[in-house]
Amino acid sequence: MKAETNLQKIIKQGQFAVTCELTPPRGTDMDLIRKNAEKLLGKVDAVNVDDNPTADVRASSWAVCKALLDMGIEPILEMTTRDRNRIALQADILGASVLGIQNVLCLTGDHPSRGDHTQAKRVFDLDSIQWINLIRQIRDEGRLSNGKKISGNPAFFIGGVANPFVGSVDLHIARLRKKIEAGADFIQTQPVLDIKPFKVWLNQVMEHGLVERCPIIAGVILLKSLDFAQYLRNKVPGIMIPDSTLERLGIVPENKQQEEGMKICIEQIGEIKKTDGVKGVHIMAIGCEERISDIIEEAGLLPRPNMVNPGSIGPSQQIS
Repeated sequence: MKAETNLQKIIKQGQFAVTCELTPPRGTDMDLIRKNAEKLLGKVDAVNVDDNPTADVRASSWAVCKALLDMGIEPILEMTTRDRNRIALQADILGASVLGIQNVLCLTGDHPSRGDHTQAKRVFDLDSIQWINLIRQIRDEGRLSNGKKISGNPAFFIGGVANPFVGSVDLHIARLRKKIEAGADFIQTQPVLDIKPFKVWLNQVMEHGLVERCPIIAGVILLKSLDFAQYLRNKVPGIMIPDSTLERLGIVPENKQQEEGMKICIEQIGEIKKTDGVKGVHIMAIGCEERISDIIEEAGLLPRPNMVNPGSIGPSQQIS
């Protein structure tokens, strides 16, 4: 059964959803992530927790999700297929349900060559589309990939990702369609830093009738410095940053670039809010997550709609 999470309810009600993401620590010290999470209480509808982003080892996503649940924050469990075969993937998603985690975002994941363990063997037993379909099967049919029945009634709100800034828009829309047909309940996009090509992509998505089938949450990112922006544009596939943005960051002193990046991010949120077909915004602030709450406030995204208490929906209290 589909989980009636806070995020799902807000989208269903036609409210503009607000999500963001936090990166687990490289170790076991949770002080910083708890401090950043406290600033988000009552300000976001759900919080993504990265799963070993850029193939760097971090504390497990499900463990940090449980910590957020205990704080009263609804998490979105990110799960990549890069590091797990289908046995481990299914075990982890069932374990997440036991802990009361119901939102899940399915990704293939960055290649290990990008990370801090370049010698690691890549798994990729499933891709993100197959993984979405398998979670839907577990949820709706109560069966594992081998057909065996499971006990209980795990409920999930299943997400996928989309990249509006690719060479072949038609190919990517075809992939987006497959994710929706596989069972995606919502889609989060890569960061939008140039609204015009994003609208071109979104219009095509709308023409194919996909927006009506699955809500789109547009990503934005805080460019904390010119160097960071140049790194994203030159090294990270799928990130499109216009020259005008780099020039804008470059003309301010280095110690003022994060504030200028904040302004750019808030302006992008304003444009996205006015864009037909977008059901929410997903805020990324890599390395400066403490600024997410400021972005939310200054972008006029408060107050948030009435929120359910995520900690009140335990594994034995799933909402049908």
